[in-house]
Amino acid sequence: MDKKTRNNIYRRAKKIMIVSTIVFAMLVIRLFWIQIVKGQKYGLEAGKQYVREIRVAPARGNIFDRNNVQLTNNKTEKTIYIFRDAVSGDDETLEKIREAFDLSEKDIEIIKKSSNRIIEIPLSKEVEDNISIRGVTIEERKVRYDGNNLLSHVIGYIKKSENVGEYGIEKEYDSILKMNDSFGVKYVAVDGKQRVIPGLKDTEVISEKKTSSNSVKLTVDINIQKAVEKVLDYRKVNGAAIVTEVTTGDILAMASRPTLNQNDIGINFNSNNMDFYNKALEVAYPPGSIFKTVVMLAALEEDLISFNDTFVCEGYEDLGSFKIKCNNTEGHGEITAYEAFSKSCNSAFIQIGKKVGAKKIIDMAKRLGFGEKIQNILIESSGNLPKNDELLGPAIGNISIGQSNIEVTPIQVTNMMMIIANEGVKKDISIVDSIVTEEGGFVKKVMREKEERALSTKVSKQIKKVLEGVVDNGTAKNINMSSIGGAAGKTGSAENSKKITHAWFSGYFPSDKPKYVITVFIEEGGSGGKIAAPIFEEIAKSIYDIDLK
Repeated sequence: MDKKTRNNIYRRAKKIMIVSTIVFAMLVIRLFWIQIVKGQKYGLEAGKQYVREIRVAPARGNIFDRNNVQLTNNKTEKTIYIFRDAVSGDDETLEKIREAFDLSEKDIEIIKKSSNRIIEIPLSKEVEDNISIRGVTIEERKVRYDGNNLLSHVIGYIKKSENVGEYGIEKEYDSILKMNDSFGVKYVAVDGKQRVIPGLKDTEVISEKKTSSNSVKLTVDINIQKAVEKVLDYRKVNGAAIVTEVTTGDILAMASRPTLNQNDIGINFNSNNMDFYNKALEVAYPPGSIFKTVVMLAALEEDLISFNDTFVCEGYEDLGSFKIKCNNTEGHGEITAYEAFSKSCNSAFIQIGKKVGAKKIIDMAKRLGFGEKIQNILIESSGNLPKNDELLGPAIGNISIGQSNIEVTPIQVTNMMMIIANEGVKKDISIVDSIVTEEGGFVKKVMREKEERALSTKVSKQIKKVLEGVVDNGTAKNINMSSIGGAAGKTGSAENSKKITHAWFSGYFPSDKPKYVITVFIEEGGSGGKIAAPIFEEIAKSIYDIDLK
C-alpha cells in the first residue's frame, strides 16, 4: 500500500472518528436533557398513566369550640371515586358500578354527564372494600361539615370548587384556614386497565405542618349551642338567640333560624325567611319595650325620677296629633315608676320620656352601644337611631316605647344587658378566642378592646332591681326561675311597619351574681312575655343542667 493510499485511509478514519464523537456527544447531551433536565416532568407525565390523585380531606384547617371540640372536618363517609375518562362511554363498566354499589339510574346519569375528572359519590350502605372495577376506588373521605348544621350562621360555608370561604368564620378567616391544595390528597396506583392496584394506594398528604397556625378556636361552648338550637327547633320559630358569659364577654352560643344547610346551600335559595342572614347580628328590628330600659336608665342617670314616683295611665297617651295606646287599653290607673317598668306601661313611659327628652334618651342609647357595631369579626348591622328632626315634637312618644324608626340587633340588646349585669362596665363581646394549630394547640390570642365604664355602679344597681321585678311580678312572671337562682330581664313586643309584632326577651341569671346573659328574639312571635320569655327560661335551665355535669 503506497503512501497516498494510507493517507486517504487515515483521513477517512479521522473523519469517521470525529463524526462518531460528535454523534455520541449529542446522544449524551440528549440523554442528559431527557433524564436529568426534563426527567421529573417526563416522569410525572408517565406516572399519570398509572397514578391517580384523589382528595380524601378538605384542604382547610379546623374550627374548634372553646373546649377544643372539633366543629369541622370531624366526620368521614365511605365514598366511591370514579375516574371519568376510564368509564366514559363504557356502558358495561357503568352497569357493573351500578350493581356493585346499588346506585340509582339517576346516579349513573350524573356520572355520564359530569365534566369532573373524578366523580365522588358517598355510599348509602356498606360494601366490601375489595371490589375491583375499572376506573373505581373506595375511600374513607373526611367531609367539611357533618350535616347537623350546628352553628351554621357562625361557621358559615365554603365554595367547594375553589376551597374559598364564602360566609361566616370560613370567610372572615379564610386566609388562615385555607391550606396548600396538596393537603388531603391521596395517590392511587392503577394498572393498564385502570383498575386500582391493591396495596399501592397508601400515600396521603396528611398536613403541611401540625404546628402551623391554620385553625381557629371560638368562644362558643358547643353543648350550650346544642341546647339553644334544640329549644328553637322544638318551638319551630324563626329569629335568633344569643348566650354570653358575663365576666368575659365571650359569646357561648349564637343561633339564627331558619338554619343554613352547609353542605347544600341551594336548599335555602327558595326561602322567603332570610335564611342567609345571621339574625343575631345582621338584621335590625324595632326593639319595642326592650328600649324602655334605655329610657329608664336615662331618667335615673339624670336623677329625674325615683321608683316611687307615680304616673296616671288612662289606657292611652295623647300626643296632640295622635294617640298611643297602652298595653292595658283599660288603663293601669295610678302606677309607680317601678310598676310601670315591670308591667311595661306605655303611658307612664311616654310621660317619663317627656321628662328626660329625646336627645338625652338617644345619647344614653349610644352609650349602651346602639347605633354601632358591637363586634368586629362577623358581618353586623349598626341598626338605626333617630336624629335631628326625628327627635322633635310628638316623636318622643314613639321613642319612649322603642318604636319610631329605632332599629336594633339582638347583639346590641345583649351588649346593653351585659353592661347592666356587669354593674356598668362594658366588656368587649367576641366570638373568636384564638388562632390555633390543626390539633388545637395555642398560637395567638385574638386581641380585644379594653373594658370601659358605660354606667355608674349606682344606676346599674337601680336598674337591676326593676329588671328583677319584670320576672318576679311583671310581664315575665309566667316563667319560674327560682330553682336556678332567679333571673332578671325585660320583655318586648315590637310592631314593625307592616303591623307585624316581634317578640323579645333579654335578661341574665342568676339574679344576684349573674353568670349568663341570654337574648331571645322571635320573628312574628307576638308577645315577648308569652313567647320569648319561656324560651329564655328553657335555655337558662338547660345551661344550668350543663353546668351541673
